Amino acid sequence: MDDIPLNALLLALAILLLLSAFFSGAETSMMAVNRYRLRHQAKSGQRGARLTEALLARTDQLLAVILLGNNLLNAAAASLVTLITLRLLGESEFALTIATLGVTFLILVFSEVTPKVLAAAHADRVAPWVSFPLTVLTRVLSPVVWFINLFVRGLISLLRIRLPDAGSVNRMGVEELRTLLAESGLFLRPTHRNILLNLFELEKISVDDVMHPRNQIEAIDIEREDEEIVHQLETSHHAWLVVYAGDLNEVRGVLSVRRALARLRDEPFDRAEFTASLREPYFIPAGTPLLSQLAQFQHNRHRIGLVVDEYGELEGLLTMADILMEIVGEFDLGHPLENPEWVAQADGSYLVEGGASLRDLNRKLGLELPTEGSRTLNGLILEYLEAMPEPDVTLLVAGYPIELLQVQDRMVKTARIYPRPD
Repeated sequence: MDDIPLNALLLALAILLLLSAFFSGAETSMMAVNRYRLRHQAKSGQRGARLTEALLARTDQLLAVILLGNNLLNAAAASLVTLITLRLLGESEFALTIATLGVTFLILVFSEVTPKVLAAAHADRVAPWVSFPLTVLTRVLSPVVWFINLFVRGLISLLRIRLPDAGSVNRMGVEELRTLLAESGLFLRPTHRNILLNLFELEKISVDDVMHPRNQIEAIDIEREDEEIVHQLETSHHAWLVVYAGDLNEVRGVLSVRRALARLRDEPFDRAEFTASLREPYFIPAGTPLLSQLAQFQHNRHRIGLVVDEYGELEGLLTMADILMEIVGEFDLGHPLENPEWVAQADGSYLVEGGASLRDLNRKLGLELPTEGSRTLNGLILEYLEAMPEPDVTLLVAGYPIELLQVQDRMVKTARIYPRPD
């Protein structure tokens, strides 16, 4: 070694540090690469992505090759630094100390930290590139890797450590996917992101949260006079109407308003024909998850259902449009803070109908009213009051001052919700 020129030793040291940097960067990029983007690139036919996927499928072999190459190169670099230092400074304890500090500095800066930082920042681009030489090395060094892994597996077995399957390590759960969508930033349009997030919410809510409550259902009493029934048909703005006999719990069927009006244009109203044209009502048990009900609507080809409780009492009405609106949002052509159920005021407060849904108020107005028990503002106020409501009474609910403005039939008709005080 004494005959080798110093310049050759320095060049050899630089090459060893570069090769070590390659293995360090390769290890970091392989571990930090986006597996889902990599899978998409592999399906698109990119060879580097396919090789990377194949290497990551056998992580034990990949890490063995990388660490084997890295440690051999670092050991060789340490020997070269020691040789160069001894040639320059002579054999002494001081020279050995300088050699130790020098090789530690060179390896950390040039072969460890710098390449790993760069590889972590550009893992998706680096990983497919380094997969080509790593694939060759994995095949060439397969006997050595097998021998090393023989001891590794034995040690893991001795320690009674159970390793997860390769497929389950990167499997994404519902909450992880929800977080990924919420943080998608510029990759997804806000509208598309909100639709996807709303789909996950369907698992948490039931038909009771979305249905039109009983007191808001427009229905036809079949026991009324013919003229009254015809007038209600001609003035209705709904596509389907519930038909009952005397009491709303005595549902006789569901009527298509468009077809009924088409018959009235050709012939006078006929009660027997009117009754025969009713469609069999479709009942939905209260508490049914909204996602399950969407599947039921698709399977049974229904557009409208009547929500009933365990005693068969009618609680509300649900349509396919209500579920779709829950996913894509309301089709509101007016001001976003104006709705038939609430009106924004100049002082920052809102005039709200008592029957307004708490979920809608929280979502549309940015409020944080509790939704664990009651589903409407009237129910929430009664829950907090624990008494019959009276006008001009103000109460504090979840930090929001709520003033009762109109009360009718022991129900809150209109209330004013003020912003939370600072």
